[in-house]
Amino acid sequence: MASTMIAAAASSSMVATAIRTTRCSALPCLPPRSSSRSFPIKHVSLSESHRFAPLQIRASSSEESSVDVNEVFTDLKEKWDAVENKSTVILYGGGAIVFVWLSSIVIGAINSVPLLPKIMELVGLGYTGWFVYRYLLFKSSRKELATDIDALKKKIAGTE
Repeated sequence: MASTMIAAAASSSMVATAIRTTRCSALPCLPPRSSSRSFPIKHVSLSESHRFAPLQIRASSSEESSVDVNEVFTDLKEKWDAVENKSTVILYGGGAIVFVWLSSIVIGAINSVPLLPKIMELVGLGYTGWFVYRYLLFKSSRKELATDIDALKKKIAGTE
């Protein structure tokens, strides 16, 4: 009985070896490594180069897309000089920066609570769906939204 178990084990190991050799022989041979280069060389066939042809980007000449830095600064300086209430603009800009900073802190705190980000995501998706249904889906509601935006613009600008 021991001899039959040894024979069975030997035959199963031969079958496993035969399977391993047939699997390994089906793999393509790798090219020899060059000791002078530390990066692999990729061979691209002609069909692959044509497949990615729309993704190629051409460099434009510097004359077409050159931006004069002095011109940008002079435009900004002219616009800044045209502003009447410089202190108000600085105050609003500083307030906007502080608001963005505080918002990022609050969002970070909300994201650290385990289930709350998913709930907030569902609330946002629900509100987006309601807004699309209420204001964007039908022509009459789009006109109503446009008039509401115009009224808000006039109220903010103080022309109303």
